[in-house]
Amino acid sequence: MLKRSLLVFYLLALSNAASSAPEVKWVQVFNGKNLDGWEHVGPGSMTVENGLIRTHGGMGLLWYTRQKIGDSVIRVVFKTDKPNSNSGVYIRIPEKPTEPWMPVNRGYEVQIDNNDDDYHCTGVLYSLTKAAARSQRGPGEWNTMDITIEGPRTIVTLNGVLITDYTEGQPVPPKKEKWEPDRGPRPDEGYFGLQNHSDDGIVYFKEVAVRKLNH
Repeated sequence: MLKRSLLVFYLLALSNAASSAPEVKWVQVFNGKNLDGWEHVGPGSMTVENGLIRTHGGMGLLWYTRQKIGDSVIRVVFKTDKPNSNSGVYIRIPEKPTEPWMPVNRGYEVQIDNNDDDYHCTGVLYSLTKAAARSQRGPGEWNTMDITIEGPRTIVTLNGVLITDYTEGQPVPPKKEKWEPDRGPRPDEGYFGLQNHSDDGIVYFKEVAVRKLNH
């Protein structure tokens, strides 16, 4: 009886410890007013209009300068003006980018493009992983993309639907086109940014936030 009582006490203690763990909150890294803390490299630009980040031309990258991100969830809330408006969220960029192609080849692009190709559509690691599902909403509707970076693992959900679950070292298709990323390992943490691809399709972002994983 004593052993059982101790076991019950231990389980209750664990439960109370878990419930009393402080909640990790989202940190908004876009203030809705300006691009303080961000820097742009490459062609085109990003502006803030009516509280939203708007893409112009490209191919360029607006990257967050204040810290590398690892063991965290990055949330972006975006909408497009056309079915196939093109953008992306770059993650695991190992160094501060000075031009847009280093992030392509040494980081990962979480694609934004309602493309028919399952390796080049919204929520995949561009040309590397195949979409597990499709869940992008139509032009003018807001989408919520959560990108979880946990050590070597990357998980992407779009509007609550799992699109990608990839861990470093898993097989990927060979590089076929010169604009596709070089294959190879990426770091567990890195800088991240938002891509402006072209004027043939505009993407708007109203929220960019980061939440540390509560290990």
